Amino acid sequence: MLKPIKSDEQYEDALERVYMLMQKNIKPNSKESDELEILSILIKEYENEHYRIAKPNPIEAIKFRLEQMNMSEAQLSEILGYRSRKSEVLSGKRKLSLSMIRKLTETLHIPAEVLIQAY
Repeated sequence: MLKPIKSDEQYEDALERVYMLMQKNIKPNSKESDELEILSILIKEYENEHYRIAKPNPIEAIKFRLEQMNMSEAQLSEILGYRSRKSEVLSGKRKLSLSMIRKLTETLHIPAEVLIQAY
């Protein structure tokens, strides 16, 4: 019977069980597939509570996403509107405006919650 994960030992046991289940050829809608799904949810909740990962710096997130998408800084200028804005934003001299955040979220798919952080 599955139970909430309340300790690091239970967390490690759940990880081991998930690993074992993932090695099998599980059929959809089977007891094992349900167990895998529920364990994944429980693990995620435990990790969110005990192993929180800080959101990235907005500028670093922009640079990382540009690299991931094989985009140049010149293309960022097109998104933001002006070359000078791009330079000011990337150097930290200019803060992101609401319209910039909207464009970056729409174009680069960076969550707004990352971009609105103080930096």
